[in-house]
Amino acid sequence: MRRASLIVGLVLLPAGWLAAAQAGMVGHMAGHMIAVAIAAPLLAFGLADSRFDPARRWPQTVTPLAMSLVELATVWGWHLPALRMLADTHLAAMIVEQAMFLLAGWLLWAAVLGTGPDRRAAGVGALLLTSMHMTLLGALIGLARRPLYPAMAHGMHDALADQQLGGVVMLMIGAASYFLGGLALLATLLRHPEPTP
Repeated sequence: MRRASLIVGLVLLPAGWLAAAQAGMVGHMAGHMIAVAIAAPLLAFGLADSRFDPARRWPQTVTPLAMSLVELATVWGWHLPALRMLADTHLAAMIVEQAMFLLAGWLLWAAVLGTGPDRRAAGVGALLLTSMHMTLLGALIGLARRPLYPAMAHGMHDALADQQLGGVVMLMIGAASYFLGGLALLATLLRHPEPTP
């Protein structure tokens, strides 16, 4: 199961990079969500408890709350209009952006899936916090009354319509992935509670 998860996660990475390289907010948002909310959890699960698992190597640093804050800073930072424009106009910046999305997502999911006392309970909180901030950012982007990223307009959509669709992609994929992950982790916690000392 872990090997299959790792393979699917690796196969999805080029799809995310191709989507992010497309013009417009919808393509970029799809690329971001593939990296941070789909490929990252698959890779984290596939690498869990291996020598490549960051939560196992650095358990005091790669914690659920700390990594949820890293993920929050990465996602919100790259959606500031100036950084968004940089990533849209320079290939190197887009590559750095996508790599940061993948790394932040992988670290968060690795921290959440890691073993140890109270790790699962903290993981539930971290995933639900991430779902909330993804929902908020997706709603802000999708419900804005003016284009926040006017240079991203392409093809059949004007800048505002493209931005609104991008917000919907973030809500549907990003927020849902973390929310469902948090619920699944909560279910395992309720079925198999952490032992009390």
